[in-house]
Amino acid sequence: MKNIIFVITILLFATACSKILEEKPKAVATETFYNTSSEIKSAVYAIYSPTNQAVASNSGGVWFINGAEVDYAYGRLSYSTITDFIIFSSTTIGRIDDIWNYLYRAIRNANLVIKNAPNSSLAPKDEITQYVAEARFLRAFNYFYLVRNWAGVPLRTTENMLLSDVPRSPEADVYALIVEDLEYAEANLPETQVMAGRADKYAAKAMLTHVYLQLGRWSDARNKALEIINSNRYSLIKVTTSDDFYKIFGPDINRSSEEVFYLKFNRVDAGSYICRMRHYPGAPYFNMNGVYGLYSDSVTYKVIREWDYKDLRKKFNLYNWNIGFGKTTMLFKKFVDPAATTSVGNNDFPAYRYPDILLFYAEADCRANNGPTAGGMEKLNMIHRRAYGKDPNVTSTIDFKVADYTKDTFIDLVLKEGCYEQFDEAKRFFELRRTGKFQEVIKLNRGIDVTEAVLLWPIPKAEYDYNKAIDPTKDQNPGY
Repeated sequence: MKNIIFVITILLFATACSKILEEKPKAVATETFYNTSSEIKSAVYAIYSPTNQAVASNSGGVWFINGAEVDYAYGRLSYSTITDFIIFSSTTIGRIDDIWNYLYRAIRNANLVIKNAPNSSLAPKDEITQYVAEARFLRAFNYFYLVRNWAGVPLRTTENMLLSDVPRSPEADVYALIVEDLEYAEANLPETQVMAGRADKYAAKAMLTHVYLQLGRWSDARNKALEIINSNRYSLIKVTTSDDFYKIFGPDINRSSEEVFYLKFNRVDAGSYICRMRHYPGAPYFNMNGVYGLYSDSVTYKVIREWDYKDLRKKFNLYNWNIGFGKTTMLFKKFVDPAATTSVGNNDFPAYRYPDILLFYAEADCRANNGPTAGGMEKLNMIHRRAYGKDPNVTSTIDFKVADYTKDTFIDLVLKEGCYEQFDEAKRFFELRRTGKFQEVIKLNRGIDVTEAVLLWPIPKAEYDYNKAIDPTKDQNPGY
């Protein structure tokens, strides 16, 4: 059989003190690479770069487009069709196509590690196992975004990585691979990574919790979340003022007690565009010309209007700025970087924070028990107390009470608290759709009937032009 040579881009990472991995492209062939530990590690690092690009690329990425599919924001100019919930514009579809390409590029790089690293005769076997586990975590991470945004997608693995024509697999098959990869990662990743931003065992546990929720495996989700909670590795950072939340989200925070798995960005080498997409050019929160692609309103938007001002998260997340629509217009400020000197910032993407785990536990526990319990309510109250500047671990007069809620009303409460806690983190769309609440909530808060066309993203034209196993007339998502 003809000897195939792969050429890949290897991104070498800097030392642990850096917030982002330093990019130094280097072309290599698989026959001469994947031999030493440093070579395999470099190949693992090459998975992170396209993953980061998919999340916060110049065109918006997951962080922006999924972050715009919410009930508390409106898109400006070319981004307005995202929040109209009718059909995506050609410009938005082009941005979506970019996300697809980056996600699959990361998956390709992961497959190369998974396939080739075990053939090394120079690297220690335990290190090889850890690198393969990290690659499998990242493959699952990227497939999780694909399957939630597109449903069934071509399942490209080490078994078919040389094939161009790969049909869409059923969602169940995609999730089966995701779970298999994450269970392997959980079993083989280290407890702690020296470098912040690299996936460890608890990143795998966090994502497994989320995937189990997605699959309706309530007891598994609850138990996995409890493993993370009982590890005592994580804790909520106490706050007394709204600005104290920058101890969690500040642009120069590299690691905190709430960080389970973050994607790392650096304003010098490979920054994120989240601040540019959020702020007005004259605002002090980003020292460059922002383009404020999203905005909100303190009166028009029900979810904002009903948000208690005593909740410190409201002042932290929003600021008034008249962009031509009146004094009640609000922009987002969870993510700021006043020290930025270009159009990119230092802001990390909080894929999984400790509050996410508490929210996951509260919901899974309620569903597993067919109603809220004291344990699940306590996890929710910890987040709620902190939001009001109180000690998360001490009972308070603002606590929610189990007796006041049924199963359904408690799930609604978890979603409401999650909305405020995860505000502007590109998570609300997924949680609303996962729970079957998306169309109902958009109608309630925005008065819009969501069309089927925006519930899933369109398969890129470039994919079915290249991949003959996908028929654009039969395999495209509805509306496109």
